[in-house]
Amino acid sequence: MTDLGRLLMGLGALLFVAGLVLYALGRWGLPLGRLPGDIVVQRGPVTCVFPLATSLLLSVLLTLLLNLLARGWGGR
Repeated sequence: MTDLGRLLMGLGALLFVAGLVLYALGRWGLPLGRLPGDIVVQRGPVTCVFPLATSLLLSVLLTLLLNLLARGWGGR
């Protein structure tokens, strides 16, 4: 049961840090979800957002970060 508690605390801390980063990026003017290449469809009162460019950017950044971390921990 203590392992589950540690896992939940770790996930909570990770979500908190991710929230801080997204908040800071919004305050600094990086409009995640509104980058060129993101698709926004508005039909009357309904708005649908498809963040394609944001998804690609985050995917590349996370891939690079995780590869660096894996190499640091002797992954290869």
